[in-house]
Amino acid sequence: MRRYGKDADEDDIRARPSRRGSRPRTRTRPTHEDADKGLVLTVDRGRFTCLVEEGTKREREIAAIKARELGRKGVVVGDRVALVGDLSGEPGVLARIVRVEERSTVLRRTADDDDPYERVVVANADQLAIVIALADPEPRARLIDRCLVAAFDAGLDPLLVLTKSDLAPAEPLLEIYAPLGVNHVVTRRDELATSGAEQVRERLRGLSTVFIGHSGVGKTTLVNSLVPAHARSTGVVNAVTGRGRHTTTSALALRLPPAPGAPATSCPAG
Repeated sequence: MRRYGKDADEDDIRARPSRRGSRPRTRTRPTHEDADKGLVLTVDRGRFTCLVEEGTKREREIAAIKARELGRKGVVVGDRVALVGDLSGEPGVLARIVRVEERSTVLRRTADDDDPYERVVVANADQLAIVIALADPEPRARLIDRCLVAAFDAGLDPLLVLTKSDLAPAEPLLEIYAPLGVNHVVTRRDELATSGAEQVRERLRGLSTVFIGHSGVGKTTLVNSLVPAHARSTGVVNAVTGRGRHTTTSALALRLPPAPGAPATSCPAG
């Protein structure tokens, strides 16, 4: 049965309102050309801490989430991102990450028995610092080999940081990797907070560096010496098993405090 006559106009026709609202659909997404730039410092269950520059030298940390248009695209520590929304950094407010800039380097964690998926760990790093204790716990060559392969594959410069040289000599281990021309630093436990830290600091200037190594080798102790303002708890090596306990289980980007006349350096620690 025809409800309207042949001469019906728009006013005679009743349109049923959409349950999803009257907002028209479009595939055109905003370009966010005026978005602010930021650096991802931490990732925690879908929340991101980002460093945003304000003016010439002022910086602030803000909390952010991914915008829906990013879909399944991952955001990791070290990513350079575009941010919109509330960038005040006040408690309880969230900005949105609307774009992830192209990555210069990508450090990946390969699939294994515990995790069948290959995952991006850190983006845009320049250097991979492989922290190895010469004793207590004993050095593990297989870890060094895997880290070197990961560094070369990602386009990062490897750096061997050998700790606890007061317990064992560094020469036997250095001779193994001498043909590769890998840069290295040798430190002692009693000098780690003074001259040992300064030797490592010299290797970090102007570079974004990722620290990696087994538990108990001194990663956290070294980072605490380099960045005292962000000191983290440390553990001890088990006297029976000869292994340490992980006290740093997350990725965190820290800025290396500059020495007089030297620029600050971003230092992602894993």
